[in-house]
Amino acid sequence: MTETLTIRDNRTGRDYEIPISDGTIRAADLKQIAVEGEPGLATYDPGFVNTASCRSSVTYIDGDAGILEYRGYPIEQLAESSTFLEVAYLLLNGELPTEDQLATWTHEITMHTFLHENIKSFMEGFRYDAHPMGMTMAAVSALSTFYPDATDIHDPDNRRLQITRLIAKMPTIGAFVFRHGQGKPYVYPDNELSYVERFLAMLFQMSERKYNADPRLAKALEVLFILHADHEQNCSANAVRSVGSSGVDPYSAAAAGVGALYGPLHGGANEAVLKMLRRIGDVSNIPDFIDGVKGGKERLMGFGHRVYKNYDPRAKIIKKAADDVFEVTGVNPLLKIAVELEKIALEDDYFVSRKLYPNVDFYSGLIYEALEFPPEMFTVLFAIGRMPGWLAQWEELVNDKEQKIARPKQIYTGARTRDFVPLAER
Repeated sequence: MTETLTIRDNRTGRDYEIPISDGTIRAADLKQIAVEGEPGLATYDPGFVNTASCRSSVTYIDGDAGILEYRGYPIEQLAESSTFLEVAYLLLNGELPTEDQLATWTHEITMHTFLHENIKSFMEGFRYDAHPMGMTMAAVSALSTFYPDATDIHDPDNRRLQITRLIAKMPTIGAFVFRHGQGKPYVYPDNELSYVERFLAMLFQMSERKYNADPRLAKALEVLFILHADHEQNCSANAVRSVGSSGVDPYSAAAAGVGALYGPLHGGANEAVLKMLRRIGDVSNIPDFIDGVKGGKERLMGFGHRVYKNYDPRAKIIKKAADDVFEVTGVNPLLKIAVELEKIALEDDYFVSRKLYPNVDFYSGLIYEALEFPPEMFTVLFAIGRMPGWLAQWEELVNDKEQKIARPKQIYTGARTRDFVPLAER
């Protein structure tokens, strides 16, 4: 039996029966509800807080229960037992790879890690103090000019080649951007290393012939990449889908995702957490800070989430990863403030009643800082981890026959039918 919603239009007295599917109604079905001479009804939903723009089988989130799953697999299990390339394969293919499939996938990624030398020259054209995210966005976009065949988005083999290139080259772009800001020579990929170890070598290798990262640091960064790999229809995924809906190549669509992530409301929250912890300065100052939050004078960064109304499952995993990192680097003095702040906030009815629980950004900034990344690099790391998710979302869009070019409606609030006034009379 088909579920329906009956709507009565009190302007006309007419009743309308709207089909319900998967807990939603189609916005287009509301167009039939109209007063004669006027357009049919539309929905007004700034920020898409209650609008589904697509059907997706990539990532499942239950914010109330604190659940995050990639293709049905709990994030906790993937972070504990998987590698980033395994997770990337899962997001793109829907299933975890077999041993042979993973070996082939890893080989394909490894064979595409180098950047064209002209990209290197392109990066050298930026000022020494250029923001890493601006450089990353420009470099990702520029890749489309090196691979003009990428415009053939309806060829599955061609799509997969471009996807492989993007996932392979993102750490190289990120490392070159990092070294550019420090005025150090770029380090080329060492393809004998794993995905994360190779990235760390490109970042930090100096005069040594071979750079061997501490396995605990490599594991922590791998976990962070896994936790950031996708997060359903967030701002940057929506940007990738929206730009991708025009039929553009994946490099241009992915560059839109980098641009969305650049914003402080999306990718920059972990830097805001560090600033907050430094401003608090000492555990003894936490009670006054908490009072300031309640009084509207301070903002509690790293708590609360648009989706999660429970403890962000990624935050629990990152907290454990932080312990492993600090075992190598030494404990960041801000950690003591963070732990005590979290403890107080989780016990205070003010925060509990508002469902303000720690999110993924609360501890990730501490880890990145311990790994000696400047704050402006944090979002670049985020973008490297998120690339497989963006591309899985993009490919799903390309294959979805229901999708159309993104073109939202608007409610026009400006003037109408004004007569032009000559310049001399204004």
